[in-house]
Amino acid sequence: MKPIIFSRPMTQVIPMLAGIIAMAGLLLASCQARRSSEAGAINAQEAAQRVYVAPGKYDEFYAFMSGGYSGQVSVYGLPSGRLFKIIPVFSQNPENGYGYSEETKPLLMTSYGFIPWDDAHHPELSQTNGVPDGRWLFINANNTPRVARIDLKTFETVETIEIPNSAGNHSSPFVTENTEYVVAGTRFSVPTPQQDVPIDSYKKNFKGVLSFIKVEPSGDMDLAFQVIMPGFDYDLAHAGKGKSKDWVFFTCYNSEEAHTLLEVNASQKDKDFVAAINWKKAEAYIQQGKYHQMPGTYYDNRFDTSTQTARSFVHKGVKVLIPAECPGLVYLIPAPKSPHGVDVDPSGNYIVANGKLNADLSVFSFDKMQQAIQQKQFDGEVNGIPVLKFDATLAGIVKSGGLGPLHTEFDDKGNAYTTFFISSEVVKWKLGTWQVEDRQPTFYSPGHLMIPGGDSRKPWGKYLVALNKITKDRYLPTGPELCQSAQLFDISGDKMKLLLDFPTVGEPHYAQAIPASILMPQSDKIYSLANNRNPYVTKTEKEARVVRNGRRIDVYMTEIRSHFVPDNIEGIHLGDTVYFHLTNLEQDWDAAHGFAVEGNRDNAELLLMPGQTKTLKWVPQRVGVFPFYCTDFCSALHQEMQGYIRVSAPAEQVALSWSTGKE
Repeated sequence: MKPIIFSRPMTQVIPMLAGIIAMAGLLLASCQARRSSEAGAINAQEAAQRVYVAPGKYDEFYAFMSGGYSGQVSVYGLPSGRLFKIIPVFSQNPENGYGYSEETKPLLMTSYGFIPWDDAHHPELSQTNGVPDGRWLFINANNTPRVARIDLKTFETVETIEIPNSAGNHSSPFVTENTEYVVAGTRFSVPTPQQDVPIDSYKKNFKGVLSFIKVEPSGDMDLAFQVIMPGFDYDLAHAGKGKSKDWVFFTCYNSEEAHTLLEVNASQKDKDFVAAINWKKAEAYIQQGKYHQMPGTYYDNRFDTSTQTARSFVHKGVKVLIPAECPGLVYLIPAPKSPHGVDVDPSGNYIVANGKLNADLSVFSFDKMQQAIQQKQFDGEVNGIPVLKFDATLAGIVKSGGLGPLHTEFDDKGNAYTTFFISSEVVKWKLGTWQVEDRQPTFYSPGHLMIPGGDSRKPWGKYLVALNKITKDRYLPTGPELCQSAQLFDISGDKMKLLLDFPTVGEPHYAQAIPASILMPQSDKIYSLANNRNPYVTKTEKEARVVRNGRRIDVYMTEIRSHFVPDNIEGIHLGDTVYFHLTNLEQDWDAAHGFAVEGNRDNAELLLMPGQTKTLKWVPQRVGVFPFYCTDFCSALHQEMQGYIRVSAPAEQVALSWSTGKE
């Protein structure tokens, strides 16, 4: 059968041919990259010295990288590339019991029920006056739309909020200059509100939704309002800063509003758009009551650090604004060739939109955009949204000479750095002159890149990390599935210098970094046992006990080097459900304990930091005596840290009892 694609007009075939040419370009670029690898890297000994962190010394920066389809965030040191911690966010983590303990399960609750996995793409540090402040890290869930907040005192997830009326939460979560809002845009337009309609009614029924999540000074999030947009695909976003601080910019593609074979049908137009949203004006419209109430059920799950327990709050309904009814709220700026990244320079004046099917970069001016609005230099409208004239907003074109530009970050010297996926390189160019200053190959095909503070008003422009999509030939092979890859460049001089390759966990879409000097002083070392308000806490061994309430058994248990109290439990029967409430009595940094019990088929282990309380649910499956033990090597007598729980048949008359040290 003849492939459908060949029966289409040439205008639809051209993008496919462009793809073939692009792939050829990729192969050529890869070969060129190999040949130039010696020129791209500095002397090996010098590079090693620049990334070497001596034993007992600390890295200069924390780097937070998205875990992609692992649903996690990984924490690295720079410049060493050493992995410090995996922070579970949207996925259960058997290593420490996140999403398995009763205290953390609510963090994974949604209107669909318990969702134990997601696809995490873009970490974003909170900011004050446009500068990363080290309070929180936000990250998006792409699949079941959510945004999470991580407390950077404990490096633990403390809130997840679901986003209704959205699908494919990709252009998320980017903060405004003082973290007033986290913004989130839908990648996939869907029927809004959701309903059963024919897919080919896309242009009639499908809409895009841009969400604004209010962040309170405490950090608590709430969905403030949504803006109903045309049925495009909203790809990425960044908030303005300085003079543009009241605005947020979203790239979008598929202005053709296609619903099938998008690789062809969503590439027909020469230009798509950057959507510029004035969030200050949106606030005013909300206060004036010019919103509609739209159905939408969503969960907001908050972790109370005093009780060490998460609770779910269910909300119904959301305020929405319709741009045609709100003049000045939204403008569309034409941007060439399916733009992907949209990045705002430290001054807040230049907005870089990278068309991924383009070779050149379009840089727009916020000042010219304002002038074009005042002079009504419009080129039509879409759903009542004015389209600004391209030339009226354009500041300059960067003639890059590369292929497939994706993302741009900035240093503190007036330079910008852009990744080129197809030609597999990072290109450095000058703001204002638009001239290319340098280019270095990457290995291979970078997506995002990251400079510490590189999307803020205060970049720490010493290092650049390229987050690459292909790793073959770079590390020892591990079968068909290879690790992910990042590369560290020194950008302190005129020319970029490759220093280090290091593997990453999951797919590192985006990353953020901040000086260690900001985070280290505020890092918690223990959980205060005195301030532990978990309803199941056991603060002394004398308070340890076992309580029966019908078929529910509550075991209030303590851990300290190197025993449990109690460590012998009898009187449990088949049909009972046992809740082990573990409290780690230690108050010394790094004195952790674990807990696991045989035959626990529904949950994982628990890992408890000093002063922490966690609960594990266990449903006995058979009669017998079953051991439990500490899973974290806590002392020289760690192996002795164990206990037994006896499970009897329902008809057996075995009284409930518990003890430690009783022979």
